Amino acid sequence: MTTAPTSSDPTMEAIGHAVAEGRSGDGASARRKLLGLWSAIGVTGDPLHRCSLAHYLADLYEDPAQALAWDIRALDAAHAVTEQRVQEHHAGLHIAGFYPSLHLNLADNYRRLGSFEAATEHINAARAHTPSLPQGAYGDLLRGAVQEVAEAIAGRDRSRRASAPGSAA
Repeated sequence: MTTAPTSSDPTMEAIGHAVAEGRSGDGASARRKLLGLWSAIGVTGDPLHRCSLAHYLADLYEDPAQALAWDIRALDAAHAVTEQRVQEHHAGLHIAGFYPSLHLNLADNYRRLGSFEAATEHINAARAHTPSLPQGAYGDLLRGAVQEVAEAIAGRDRSRRASAPGSAA
């Protein structure tokens, strides 16, 4: 998305800064910051904040069980996010576009844990939501990852994908 956020949101900005820190290699610090934000937001806080934070926090765990817990929180929060709330944050985003990635991450974690039936359910849900992905590099990346995880599920492969996001650094 190339459009700027619709309004200033200090929590989303803090999440973004922590995510950038994690992507630059300091996963432990990013995890601490995101966990602190999670405590401040609370389980009944703004669903967009909870969804975004949990989605990114999951990527900071190497252990698929820990990542799975955060990915479940992200999906649960996404169900409570309204299109209006997403548009208030960023005019170029749509809640439907969140679902392919959320289900992909769940499928990948279930696969790594050897729960192939659950993994299949979520990879099928990710596939069903791929029409909501934008055209371009981001959409292509996710469509490719959905195919990669589907193949790993079919092969009963439990290994971490080299292309998986995140780092437990």
